[in-house]
Amino acid sequence: MLIGYARVSTQDQKLSSQRDALKQAGCERIYTDKISGASENRSGLDKALDQLRAGDTLIVWKLDRLGRSLSHLVELVNDLKEREIGFRSLQENIDTTSGVGKLVFHIFASLAEFERDLIRERTMAGLNSARARGRLGGRPKVMDDKKAAMARSMHQDDELSVKEICTTLGISRTTFYRYLQAK
Repeated sequence: MLIGYARVSTQDQKLSSQRDALKQAGCERIYTDKISGASENRSGLDKALDQLRAGDTLIVWKLDRLGRSLSHLVELVNDLKEREIGFRSLQENIDTTSGVGKLVFHIFASLAEFERDLIRERTMAGLNSARARGRLGGRPKVMDDKKAAMARSMHQDDELSVKEICTTLGISRTTFYRYLQAK
């Protein structure tokens, strides 16, 4: 069975051209979403994936209609392959039910893995460079040692409430108690 999936990013956009192309490709069922591709919760895609059985083929109008990123797309197509389900993209003319289509998709997968490795290497190089310059990552501390000591001494004064101490120091109750426990 050929099952189609179409998606547009906004409510103003129309699904008609994608639906027409999927019908012309022979899709018996077409599932749709009107939601950003970056969204993880796409009910139409979930329904389409649930309907697919071994021997079926999922057809999309264009690759970017299916995956949130290249790595997500590769993950989805690999999942389909494990379930013995084919995949076709009409605009890019990719068909994983053929040998050439599988080759093209494996090249995409290799490029996605290469891209992830490059990003990881650049991130690590940037972090190491920052550490070498004495910079530490993370959120800046709200209170220095002097302010923390002041908070502790104010807390020992029975006349001040925690709310008054926090207002005076410009901190939240959570921060106050975290520094109080760190004695």
